[in-house]
Amino acid sequence: MRDKLNIFITRWLLNSIGLWVSVRLFGTGYDDLNIGISVFGFLLAGFIFSIVNSVLKPIFVVLSLPAIFLTLGIFVLVVNGLMVYISLGLTPGIEMTFPRSILAGIVLSLINYIVSAVILVKEDNQAK
Repeated sequence: MRDKLNIFITRWLLNSIGLWVSVRLFGTGYDDLNIGISVFGFLLAGFIFSIVNSVLKPIFVVLSLPAIFLTLGIFVLVVNGLMVYISLGLTPGIEMTFPRSILAGIVLSLINYIVSAVILVKEDNQAK
């Protein structure tokens, strides 16, 4: 149970950093004047994204399976972008358009892929 909590906290922090990078690269704006609010805002956005990604993403993937099959998996990028768009829409003070949230979804997918790979390597090393 403790390992799962550590993994969740790691994903939360890395998603927060990924959202910060994505908003800096692709975002349409956020309040840059007060660093304390922006750090809290991105931590909140990372937490919301982690929850949305865990709860809503599987539902959206199942509902969009025909589109995913027709596009040979490329529609998953749209689903990831929708998760970013919903998360940032629920976070006050951070804005991003939907097309740019698709690009942010790509960045966050890469971060989550790297985290998952590191976790698998760690679990394999502990099993030996």
